[in-house]
Amino acid sequence: MVAKIITPLQCKLGRTALGWGVRDLANAAEMSTQTISRFERGEELKPRTIKTIQGVLEAAGIQFIPENGGGAGVRLKERAEG
Repeated sequence: MVAKIITPLQCKLGRTALGWGVRDLANAAEMSTQTISRFERGEELKPRTIKTIQGVLEAAGIQFIPENGGGAGVRLKERAEG
């Protein structure tokens, strides 16, 4: 099964859940702030660029929830007790 590419809204929600600004995500993904802003506005980007953004957010602790009748969403992963 191929993982679904995130939506612009999921990107913004995930970034916000982490307390990140556009610059923080851009730095983590090693891309420009303009690229992040373009995606969040709904402009078309290459699928590999979106996958990079998605991977960075997932590595930072975001889980993406697929469309389930109530809309796609995000949540923070549970942190392991240590």
